[in-house]
Parts: sequence; structure tokens; C-alpha cells
Amino acid sequence: MVSSNLEIPVFYPTYDEFKDFSTFVSSIEARGAHKIGLAKIVPPKEWTARKMGYKQKQIYETLVENPIRQEIHGKDGVYSVFNIQQPSIKLSSFQKLTSSNRYAPPISISNDLEKLEKKYWQNLTSNAAIYGADVSGSFYDENQTIWNINHLGTILDDIVTEQGMKIQGVNTAYLYFGMWKSSFAWHTEDMDLYSINYLHFGAPKQWYIIPPSYGKKFEEFAATRFPSLARRCPAFLRHKMTIISPTILTKQSIPYSKMTQYEGEFMITFPYGYHSGFNYGFNCAESTNFALERWIEYGKHSIRCTCRGDMVTISMDTFVYKYQPELYEDWCRGINLTPHPEDKQLCKINKEDLLAKKYLLINNNTNNSNKSKRISSIIDFTIVRLLGTLSYKSFSNLNYIQLRNNSGSCC
Repeated sequence: MVSSNLEIPVFYPTYDEFKDFSTFVSSIEARGAHKIGLAKIVPPKEWTARKMGYKQKQIYETLVENPIRQEIHGKDGVYSVFNIQQPSIKLSSFQKLTSSNRYAPPISISNDLEKLEKKYWQNLTSNAAIYGADVSGSFYDENQTIWNINHLGTILDDIVTEQGMKIQGVNTAYLYFGMWKSSFAWHTEDMDLYSINYLHFGAPKQWYIIPPSYGKKFEEFAATRFPSLARRCPAFLRHKMTIISPTILTKQSIPYSKMTQYEGEFMITFPYGYHSGFNYGFNCAESTNFALERWIEYGKHSIRCTCRGDMVTISMDTFVYKYQPELYEDWCRGINLTPHPEDKQLCKINKEDLLAKKYLLINNNTNNSNKSKRISSIIDFTIVRLLGTLSYKSFSNLNYIQLRNNSGSCC
């Protein structure tokens, strides 16, 4: 059985180390932080997100727009979440709600996180929590230039400068107002981006993470538990409706790690790291996505939801052109010859050998143009199918279809 006790790294940077966000994240990746999929960063004492703190009236006048009541159904460690929109409410009223008998954590164990975690999994389907999720806004000081979630200065900014795109919660900040048992289901970030989460104040947040190298195995297992969803959408986990307990993961030999985040701490998720979790009580977190160059291959291979019109899609053209110019010509022809970064077995195949065979076969069938075209297409597809993902442009150059080799090892 695969061990589930993979240690999530915790970093305590000095102020100088902390100043440059992208450089710091790259430095912890150089130490292998991304292999777990999640890291905690405790900022230096000299740094603060908000000098005046969080007691001002204006904080509690914040409108929590359309919080969701989370109806959770299921049994034996496998559950579905159904989010039902509620009327908007001021944060002051939301806080009172979280301390009511209906929504507060059990008083007898309210200071024992280990017991609360057990209670969460025992009573997951009872007494639905309300979560103030995906609220546009920020509690950062505007003049805070270091690790400001609104201005991280990573290559994800290219979609604004090059494409003029602002995507709520992806390259803008979202606030999250939690209460006891409010949950976030298993998912990777949109386009398999990085994410950053800062806990401004309140009760801790519990995180679970599956290493990116086990993402494919987790997807395959989830599909067996939710076959009808998997048939309708190849990326149904992006719907953020699936909760699977750590106990089930262990039984399936899918390793996971867990970490508790406290106020004043950052959590960073890495590309293709499936994560989930819940809140231990009333709290406020702020989050967004970001990207480093290492993400580009994940973005190129990310599986998109095909059944909802509001799911995030980012064109990778800008990133390939700017950061992978040697691949851009093939990319424009609809060919991506690089494998998914987490593919465990790469086929030892020589592209040039296949191309040589392609032209030999075509030349041997010059009297049959239709057959030549068919051979050419088959071999072009084989090259890409074996080496990674095919992003196929239709002949009209209007339609883009993303295909991924889902059959495991192809050799």
C-alpha cells in the first residue's frame, strides 16, 4: 500500500527572500516542493497584508454575494456536493450566523482540531454549511507590493497584456468566507494553474492534497465512482462537486497529504495537484491563480470541461510563442509534441523515424491521392498520440478540439 504520510513542506523565508514572489516560488520548486503538490509559506514578521488589521467597520460591511448552502449526499467516503445559492448577506450577519447553534462547531471539542476533523467526516452529510465563496474583492492594503494577491507579477499577467483578458478569480482576487464544515471539493485549478491562498483571519482551514504524479490515477478512480458524470464530461472533477475521504484514497493506494493553515499563512498549490478541504469555523481567505514557465506544459495538456459554457479556457498561443518559440510552428499547425509533465511512461519513439516512414508510404502510393492523404493523417496523429496531446485545428481553422491519450502507457 502506498504511504499517505507524505510531508508537506513549510517555508519560513527571510524578508529579503520573500520580496520577489516568482523567484521564491521557483526556489522552493528547486527543492522539490511541487512534487507533493502543496506548500505552506509563513511570511516574515516584517510583512503584513493589512496594517490596520481587520476590526474596521468597513470590513464587516462587506457584502457576501450569493453564498452557497452545501448539500452533501453520499456514503462510505464518497460524496457529491450540491451548491444552492442563498441571498447576499453582510459579513457582520454572516459572522453571527456562523456562531449560531446550527452552524457553530461542537463546543466540547471546538479547540481540538484532530477531533473536529473526525467529526467532519462522521457528519459530512448532516446540517449543510453555508460558504461565502468566490466573492470578488481584496482585503490587502493597496500599497502592499510584496505578495499582494492582486499583483503577483507572474507570466499569467501576459493574458492581460497580450490578450486583454481578465478572468474573475483567476487573474483577479476572490475572497472566501468560511464557517464550520464549509468545504471545497477535489479539483485542480482552472487550466491546471498554480494557486495561492492567504488566510486573513479566523479559524484554521484544513487541506488535503494528492501529488501531481498521482493525478491521473485519482481521475481514473473518481470516474469509476461517478461513471455517468465521467461519460458526460471528461473533466467532471472541474465541476467541484466530488468529495472523497482520505480513508478511501488509502484503500485505493492513492497517496495524499494533509496540512492545517492558520491565519497569517499562505498555501500554494502546484500545477495538477488535486486538493480539497474544509474550514474549522468562521474565517476569511483570499486567493487567486498564477503561473510560472513550468506551468506551460500543464496548461497545454489541461483537460477542459465540455459540458458547461462558463468554464475557464485560456489560449496557450501567447505562452508558446513567447516562452517556447522553437515549438510555435508545430503548435500553430495543431501539433503538440511534448508529453504531459506527469506522464510516468514516455514512449521511446523517434519523431524523425515516423516522418520518414510517412513520406515513404506516401511516395509508394502516389497513384492514390486519397490513400496518401489518409496515411499522412494517420501518421501525423500517431506521432502526437504517442508523444502527448493533440490540439487539432479543423480544416476551417475555426474549431479546436483537445484530445488526450487516456489509455495509459502506449508502448
